[in-house]
Amino acid sequence: MFLQSLAMIENWPVPTAAAAVVRADGTLAGSHGPTGQRFPLASVTKPLAAYAVLVAYEEGAIDLDEPAGPEGATVRHLLAHTSGLAFDEPRIMAAPGTRRIYSNTGFEALGDHVAKATDIPFAEYLHQAVLEPLGMTSTSLEGSPAKDGVSTVDDLVRFAAEVQAPRLLDARTVLDAMTVTYPGLTGILPGYGHQRPNDWGLGFEIRDSKSPHWTGDSSSPRTFGHFGQSGTFLWIDPDARAACVALTDRAFGPWAVEAWPPFTDAVLAELRA
Repeated sequence: MFLQSLAMIENWPVPTAAAAVVRADGTLAGSHGPTGQRFPLASVTKPLAAYAVLVAYEEGAIDLDEPAGPEGATVRHLLAHTSGLAFDEPRIMAAPGTRRIYSNTGFEALGDHVAKATDIPFAEYLHQAVLEPLGMTSTSLEGSPAKDGVSTVDDLVRFAAEVQAPRLLDARTVLDAMTVTYPGLTGILPGYGHQRPNDWGLGFEIRDSKSPHWTGDSSSPRTFGHFGQSGTFLWIDPDARAACVALTDRAFGPWAVEAWPPFTDAVLAELRA
């Protein structure tokens, strides 16, 4: 039976919203809204970009611990937002590995690094490595690998199913991506303020005990994913053995802070029931 809780998006103060839940076995638990409509992803682009970087790593084109970005930083630092680069400019604010500084610039450096190593523009590499194999035909990268992806709920369901049961990557690589990298670092979670600690894996934010947070009160600490300033999110809860995608056409703001956690709690409650 399809999840009834997904209909809660009808009450969100947004022009358009679509959502879906996919189980760890790849089956669709439910969907609601125009799941084939393309939406700007904003920072939900980052997990897709990170996955392509990890494919490049497994293919031997790059190594996670090779130099990349500012002096002393590596590919791993860039993926984990610990390179020291500022949020949206090529300015160094800290030594690598000492602070969690959420950085669009860092992901742009990642894209440049992979493009140089593979001699393929990063948008094309993402297409070849991730989008095409998963059948994500409505997804494209139209600029920065940090924030310029466009996709549909239907396509992101395919990605969420892949992350839960990897075919493009070794399961151990995905486990690394969802495990805290450089534990204990503090930092600001955009939209939610200072977090102690501000835990991240490789391209994915990890919920742990963060409060406040964009997931639910009942989300497991192992939940990982990303949200975007375009009013979008993707979370994967290994304990619930499910993932949820929601895309909207209203910018993130107080409405999302208020609406998203009870929505997630309702979805999780229905899954457990």
